[in-house]
Amino acid sequence: MAKKQETKVVTEEVTKVVEQPKTETKVMEKPETIKKHDLEKDWVIKDRMYYLKNGKSPLSYLIRGSSIHWFDEEKGYERELKYTSNQRTCFVDEMKGDQRLEHIIFQKGGLFVPKNKTVLQKLLSLYHPHKDKLFEEHQPVKIAETQLDWLEFEVAAMNAATNLDIDMMEAVMRVEIGSKVSNMSSKELKRDLLLFAKKSPKLFLELVTDENVMLRNFGIKATEANIIRLSSDQRTFVWASNDRKLMTVPFEEHPYSALAAWFKTDEGMEIYSNIEKRLN
Repeated sequence: MAKKQETKVVTEEVTKVVEQPKTETKVMEKPETIKKHDLEKDWVIKDRMYYLKNGKSPLSYLIRGSSIHWFDEEKGYERELKYTSNQRTCFVDEMKGDQRLEHIIFQKGGLFVPKNKTVLQKLLSLYHPHKDKLFEEHQPVKIAETQLDWLEFEVAAMNAATNLDIDMMEAVMRVEIGSKVSNMSSKELKRDLLLFAKKSPKLFLELVTDENVMLRNFGIKATEANIIRLSSDQRTFVWASNDRKLMTVPFEEHPYSALAAWFKTDEGMEIYSNIEKRLN
């Protein structure tokens, strides 16, 4: 009898040890939600300026201050918003007593909101469904960061432009202005290249670092020199001398981008060498 009792005790203890991890797993699966408090915790009390987007500046422009909603992830439903002159919140379900509706009017594209009108500021900066779509808050730091990024792109693009060889200049400018590049002098090409780098520095840098730009230009030059020909339906490249097919352009691909990729294949590399000898 004593032996049976000992075995029972050991079995119960093992069962308890095995069941413990299940409780810990359930605790770790609890999802996190974005709370209204999280949006407002870093709020700074200061004067704020708002502008209509896209440079719009009508004499006066009224935006919605009621019958708008914000989805509260913590509560799991949309909450109604309203701007009033006598409440301490813009959330209707937190308001008490009468609600005196106020208009939100932009004058000549702008709206200045002093720091003592925190309710309106939070409505416009945090919760209004049209923020960053119809209007945006003026944020000098972000504007400065954007301008700095652009200036850095511009400097990098101009530096890159001054160091390009003539073949790369032609390849980049062919993307920008097309076949006209074939009739330009080297000075005209360099001038237009620098203007392009200054006007669209990000695009310019993308083209300069695109390994296929030179190959696309090579293919276009071969076509202009009547060494190869692109069919009228833009689907096939052939030898211009005998119409023998070189390659078929994959569906929905740009012909010269497809040709550039094909030049990297074993068969394409042989054709590239052949064309290069004829161009020279």
